[in-house]
Parts: sequence; structure tokens; C-alpha cells
Amino acid sequence: MAIQTRMIEYQHAGNTYEGMLAWDDSVAGPRPGIAIAHAWAGRTEFEEDKAVALAQLGYAGFALDVFGKGVRGDGKEECGALIAPLLEDRPRLQALVKLGVEVMGQQAEVDAGCTAAIGFCFGGLTVLDLARAGADVRGVVSFHGLFNPPGNTEGTTISAKVLCLHGYDDPMVPPDSVLALASELTAAGADWQLHAYGNTLHAFTNPNADDPDFGTVYQADADRRSWCALTNFLDEVLA
Repeated sequence: MAIQTRMIEYQHAGNTYEGMLAWDDSVAGPRPGIAIAHAWAGRTEFEEDKAVALAQLGYAGFALDVFGKGVRGDGKEECGALIAPLLEDRPRLQALVKLGVEVMGQQAEVDAGCTAAIGFCFGGLTVLDLARAGADVRGVVSFHGLFNPPGNTEGTTISAKVLCLHGYDDPMVPPDSVLALASELTAAGADWQLHAYGNTLHAFTNPNADDPDFGTVYQADADRRSWCALTNFLDEVLA
């Protein structure tokens, strides 16, 4: 096994974006592609490591970009400022994540007809919006994502299967938001699942998360369980 990576630049509305593709070059021919949507700091080593981990499972992993090449946030204020324009303009966010998936599918290592997307925190909201917008992907997985609806997808049928992996004590996504998402996904005709982990806050997959006052704390059991849930889901939707 030899995991390979390459950086891929692409354009949207005059801006340059950059993602990282990872694949196992011992696998012959195109294989299912899984896009990874980043958290509020931008595409970082965290998302790139997930792309590599998925490549080790026999997929192609693509850590996409919705901020712009080289744009990263450092600290709450900077990161909050990066996501604010996209939270206010969800059609733009949807266009950017759709483009990232399309770029992934254009790569020779990827079977463009067999794709999925996963995302973490803000990236969880991003992939939920991908599904809400009716994108042609087989499934999306939100890890401790935000659930607030975009306001522009009512009446759209969700064809992608949806898995949400959620910390039940996440202060950013209270139980009312969980119930609202369940109602939204049901109304959209989605095949959906939601796994809630008890005694678990936001950002539970990030080993560097350690800010109880902000509600972001790593939880090793939830991290392990959610990755197992992801692999089971991918086995199903990408079979």
C-alpha cells in the first residue's frame, strides 16, 4: 500500500480554491470518492488526515475548500469571521461544496458516479446543505455539525442518505434543533439516521478540542464510535 496525495486548484466566481486528494495507488482503477468539508478554521491537517484515512480504506478522499486557497482562521474571532459570510449566503456555500464534489469526481482516481461527503462542525452543516440542495451524492455524514436550515431548499427532495453523528450535550445544537432537523429531513423524503452520544459536547472528534466553557471537548469514545458508524454507512451507500 502506498498512499499518494496531490493538491488540486479550482476556480469559482473569480476566486481560487485548493483541495487535497488522497488515494492508494495499489488500488486499480477509479474508486468511490468521499469529499471532506472542513471546520471553521479552513482546510487543515485535520481534514487532510481524514482524507488519508479514507484512502487507507480503499476510497479516494478529497479535503475540499470553501474559503479560498491558503485562507485559514486562527482563534474564535478569525474563524467566526470566516464562516459568517457563508452562513448568511447559503446558496453560495451550496455552490462551493457542489463544486468541490464535482472537482473530486473529475479526477482519474475517482468514480464520479459513486461519491459521498462528510464534514466536521461547520463542515457538517456544509454537507447537510449539499444534501438539502439535492446534490447527486449517495450519502452525507455530519460529525458534530450545525443543523440550522438554509432557508432556500424547502420543497427539495433529498436523495442522498443522511447520517448525523451528534453530541447530545452540544450547546450549539440543542435538542430542539435535533427535533427540527428530524422533521425537516422526513419532510424532504430523506433516508436519515441520527446517532446521539451522551455526555458529549461539540467537536468531539478533535483531539485538540479542550474548551468546556465554549462547549468544545474531545471525547475519545464518541470519536471511535462515530468513525465506526461512518465506515458502516459508507459500506452501505457506496456498495
